[in-house]
Amino acid sequence: RIVAEFEDNALLKVFGQHGAGIFPVPSVIEKEVRGMYRVEVVGSSHDVVERFYAISIERKFKHPAVAAISAAARGELFRSR
Repeated sequence: RIVAEFEDNALLKVFGQHGAGIFPVPSVIEKEVRGMYRVEVVGSSHDVVERFYAISIERKFKHPAVAAISAAARGELFRSR
């Protein structure tokens, strides 16, 4: 039974932390969230995918962090094909 829906992540996690519901968490940060909010995993799904996009008018990224993230993502993209 759904009793509430939240767009505010902080409020969602507070309700989940106090046992008033469940909330989704990316598996990559599961351990940190379990420790921080003292919650437990109730299930998992490999069917949910989150994608991130970087859009730039520049051909080459100038900021070193953005360039590193882009290079890593490009390497991951071509490795999975």
